[in-house]
Amino acid sequence: MNTAQENKAFITQYFQALSGVAKTPELFDQYISPGNQALRDHINQAEAAFPRYEMIVRDMIAEGDKVAVRADWRATHQGEFMGVPASGKSINVPFLIIYQIGADGLIADQWLQVDSVARMTQIGAMPMPDAPAEE
Repeated sequence: MNTAQENKAFITQYFQALSGVAKTPELFDQYISPGNQALRDHINQAEAAFPRYEMIVRDMIAEGDKVAVRADWRATHQGEFMGVPASGKSINVPFLIIYQIGADGLIADQWLQVDSVARMTQIGAMPMPDAPAEE
């Protein structure tokens, strides 16, 4: 079992490896447990709509087999996302995620909280909060 500091270093490496590049199955295999299909599917969905997105770490805390990260997600909306066609707009969305590192040293599970209102507003799917409705 890895130490909390080793897990923190692993997640730092994971963020650096995935940021700004195409997300491939080979890349997933280096960081994500084979049984964690949910994370693989999530990344594939995000990559399809926001190719080569970046994740910028703001804070990271590790304890035991878990690593918590507060970060920003930067991308350009280039594909359909949740029924919204590509807008070409750049986004910068904050998120929090907790990763659990499994016995194999790879990401076994995760819990994500993302500012969905900010994301949908920035791609033009929702009006800005407190903005007057157009008539």
